[in-house]
Amino acid sequence: MSTLTKPDPNRPYMRTEIDKEFSRVKARMHAEAVQRGGGVALYTDCYTGKMLRGGDPYDYEHIRSSEELFMQYRDRYTNEQIAKLVNCPENVAVTLRTINISKGKRRMEDWMAVPGNVERHGVDVKLVGEVLERADYEIKLFKIK
Repeated sequence: MSTLTKPDPNRPYMRTEIDKEFSRVKARMHAEAVQRGGGVALYTDCYTGKMLRGGDPYDYEHIRSSEELFMQYRDRYTNEQIAKLVNCPENVAVTLRTINISKGKRRMEDWMAVPGNVERHGVDVKLVGEVLERADYEIKLFKIK
């Protein structure tokens, strides 16, 4: 795409480029986790703070959803650029599969407002605030390279 051509601000949400970049990020994160764990993947859950090991039921998580970011930035960035933004280091983390499935595409703040979710899943509210703040800050400052 030419730098003079503006992206179509009305194009539909598509995950093709996002998923390709997400796969690369997950592979890098896994390699780092295996090194950190001395041969076994070792993660810290981004919402509970609990230690997760390879074999535990966890998922890689976009802190701010890919669809939300795509829709917000599609008037300025190409699909490839949005893929980099969505998968920036502070917006991808690991959490328990039960949390990821329960949360779905909702914003974390909305999910946490549902009675019982925080307690049922052992969510650390202070930690979540820090995680969201870091993701939002990184996204806001993100520079297309």
